[in-house]
Order: sequence, then C-alpha cells, then structure tokens
Amino acid sequence: MKSVGLILRLAVLGVLLAFLIAPDRFAGLLSPLTSNGAPAIYVQSSLVDLTLAHLLTVVLSTMAAAIVAVGLAIFVTRPAGAEFLALSRAIVNIGQTFPPVAVLALSVPVMGFGEAPTRMALFLYGLLPIFENTLIGLSTLPPAVVEAAAAMGMTNRQHLVKIELPLAMPLILEGIRLSAVIGLATATIGSTVAAKGLGEVIVAGLLSNNLAFVVQGGVITGILAVLISDGFQAVARHAAKRSGTTQGMRPTEPVEPQASST
Repeated sequence: MKSVGLILRLAVLGVLLAFLIAPDRFAGLLSPLTSNGAPAIYVQSSLVDLTLAHLLTVVLSTMAAAIVAVGLAIFVTRPAGAEFLALSRAIVNIGQTFPPVAVLALSVPVMGFGEAPTRMALFLYGLLPIFENTLIGLSTLPPAVVEAAAAMGMTNRQHLVKIELPLAMPLILEGIRLSAVIGLATATIGSTVAAKGLGEVIVAGLLSNNLAFVVQGGVITGILAVLISDGFQAVARHAAKRSGTTQGMRPTEPVEPQASST
C-alpha cells in the first residue's frame, strides 16, 4: 500500500509539473469551463513564476513563525520563563484573533503593497499551531527518560538539545506542517495587495467570470498543500521512529489552531 501511495503522489507531482511547464497542452480540459471565447489558460504571468513566488512567501513566513514559536515554547518551559506562559499564548493568538485580511489592511500603510504584508499575515497566523505543539512536546516528556538524563549529569542545555527537542520533534513538525498548509491556502489573498502568487490567477478568474482560471489557481494550490502535508508527515514519522515516540510514550496528534481562553 505504501508503494502504491508513493507512486500515486509521484504521478500527481508529475502531472502538476507538466501543467506548470506546458499549460497549453491542458487547454482542452479547461475550455468547457470558459464562455464567450475566453482563454482557458492564464497567460498574464508564468504559472511557474507564480507558483515559485507563492511557495517562497509560504516558506519564509513559516520559517519565521517556527523560529519565534519554538523559541517562545522553549522559554516558557524553563523555570525562568514559566510565568510568561499566559503572555506568550496571548501573543501567538494574535494571528487567530485578527483575520489575515485585517492584518493585510493594517500592514499595507506601514509596509506598502507586495509580499511584505502577506508574509506578516501568514507569520502571525502560523504561530499558534507551532507554539502549542512544541509546548505539548516539551511538557510531556517520558519521566523515565528525564530521570535517566538527570542521572547522567547533563547540563540544562545538553538536556534540551539531546533529549527534549529530539523527543518533541514529531509534534513540532506536525505544528509546522499545519502552519505551512494553512499558509499555503491563505497566501492566495495576498493578490489583493499586489503580492505575486497563485491568488493572482484566482482573482483574475473571479473578476472576469472565468471559472477555468479559478480552477487552475485552486487546483495547483490544493495539490501543493497535499504534497507538502504528506512530506511533513513522512518526516515526522521518521523523527518519531528515531526518538522512539511511536511506542505509545507520547501524544502524536497535532494541535489544531484555535483561540486560547487566556
């Protein structure tokens, strides 16, 4: 079954690449979605360039969110930072409290049009799942492992790097996966502030009443989301096997983004 799933994913990736490189060959499939002689393929910009720009925006914002969220989670799980847990939760909940569109509207006067306000919105929106998953991962360490590390005389830094982070890595990766997938879909709104990405294709379709454009942008974004999600899950499973967390010692379900009550 695993080999069949891998072959299917590779086939989907191959079709996606073929469409991005030579979209005209697929015009016949999309032409029934057009009317009044409208073009079936979006040609105002290269689909390859739009896809790469879309991915770059998501990668940069997710990386920034991961650095900040993991750092905050590490800080509040140390004795010196425990009292700042409520404040940290309030900070990472900002992105869930304000819709990305609102963040864009507030960011444009300061950052101008383009990718910057979009990246800010995705950064804020992606903090919560990474923070909460990292917090759970660092707070639910197997007691036997903690006691063994203490008996070995590890320093706090050694304990964090060699014990805590490796054991928490599967949950951290799940949080990053959620942030990346959410960001990939949310990044399409960036076209409303002149950010380059697949949202440009969708908005063009909506403005011209061309369903073919909407389908192109939506399908490309959806396929990328599925492939990226599968990739993160594979890496998380590998990390779980290496750390031994697949043997029922720890929770492995990701925390879905939701507003905190604190």
